[in-house]
Amino acid sequence: MNPVNVDVVVVGAGAAGMSGAVALARSGLQVVLLDEQGSPGGQIYRGITLAPLGRRDMLGPDYAHGNELAQALAASSVQYEKGAAVWQVTRDHQVSYLRDGRLHTLQARAVLLATGAMERPFPIPGWTLPGVMTAGAAQILLKSSGLAPSEPVVLAGCGPLLYLLGWQYLRAGVPIKALVDTTRPEDYWRARRHLFAALRAWPYLRKGLDLMRGLRSAGIAHYTGAEQLAIEGEEAARALVFTVGGKAQRVATRCVLLHQGVVPNIQFSQSLRASHHWDVDQLCFSPKVDPWGALDVPGIYVAGDGAGIGGAQAAAVQGELAALGIARQMGTLSDAQRDYRAEPLRARLESNLRIRPFLDALYQPKEANRIPADEVMVCRCEEVTAGELRQFVALGCTGPNQAKSFGRCGMGPCQGRMCGLTVTEVIAKARGVSASEVGYYRIRPPIKPITLGELAGE
Repeated sequence: MNPVNVDVVVVGAGAAGMSGAVALARSGLQVVLLDEQGSPGGQIYRGITLAPLGRRDMLGPDYAHGNELAQALAASSVQYEKGAAVWQVTRDHQVSYLRDGRLHTLQARAVLLATGAMERPFPIPGWTLPGVMTAGAAQILLKSSGLAPSEPVVLAGCGPLLYLLGWQYLRAGVPIKALVDTTRPEDYWRARRHLFAALRAWPYLRKGLDLMRGLRSAGIAHYTGAEQLAIEGEEAARALVFTVGGKAQRVATRCVLLHQGVVPNIQFSQSLRASHHWDVDQLCFSPKVDPWGALDVPGIYVAGDGAGIGGAQAAAVQGELAALGIARQMGTLSDAQRDYRAEPLRARLESNLRIRPFLDALYQPKEANRIPADEVMVCRCEEVTAGELRQFVALGCTGPNQAKSFGRCGMGPCQGRMCGLTVTEVIAKARGVSASEVGYYRIRPPIKPITLGELAGE
């Protein structure tokens, strides 16, 4: 099957993908936007075009903002392909995807990756038990179908999403038994050097304070400085246990929602062998990009949280900036035109990112919640524990790719998404070297699973 030629393929219909695709189309380029979901919005605005007004109101004004982006997309000339699972992007700009059981391939002059973020692993004892899920997954259920637990939940971890989900659950009438925050007083002390910049982003701070105030006024048990988190249970979750100030605590529950931040989804940029660096503030790998989002693979760009966590509003601006960079590459804009249009966008981006250093310092995940004890499962797909990883290191394993050979770690259906960062940090700690030196999995297509029959059908 011969590929179809287009100007630009955008992968991902979240904030960055929608804004970038619309801006590219406005420049007169032929744009195809591919997204795996059944409607635009990505993770932050998931289901925004389908959500009834009551659900939009429950989820809050930040969620409702996504409707403006979705309406702009619908009014544009962008060819939006929903239900398209992109399984390969090549260095020469071929994009292959599966839709309705059939394979399709596009040949683009440029590619914009807007694949967003994914939740950071939270490997603590019991995290694989039924009844335990991530806060992000719980929020997706709430956004896409209005589903929520029918019994009291416990929210545990750190980060703004934990409080946002708690606030949304209150509005949805979901009972919350406790909020267990791992943030300690010393974290606030560490973040103080970024306080001036954070105060300049006062609307973000006020939003966070309002969320916390709402949860406290509802009388929800609130623990801070929690350590030694573990989930009790044999066949399913029965309780969350932890310590606060050295004192043991136990909250009985059958539903625990864990969260300790999000990290860039780098599956595609890694598969392209683009250069990445270890972000010492966000404790994750991010692709190296220029001011327009360009990778060191010519003609491939990244916008939004896939290039570094900044939030939905920043992602939308980054999508527009990447579109300007691509339009200049295509020759539809001059350098002067690109730079003139970029000036107000860069001011907006700087404004939206002011709060980020403060949040990164305040909610940096604790080492004990990132680098688990020997008995804790790390690779859920292949059932590899942290102790087994350390044994591999003792036998000469130097990184995640070698760990595949030693014990199939990272070779399951999730392709390392759930364990990649943990494997890197466990090995780095065991070897006494930096995470940057250890590196990440060598990602290969298919990025999303396809059958041999589907591949042969092409």
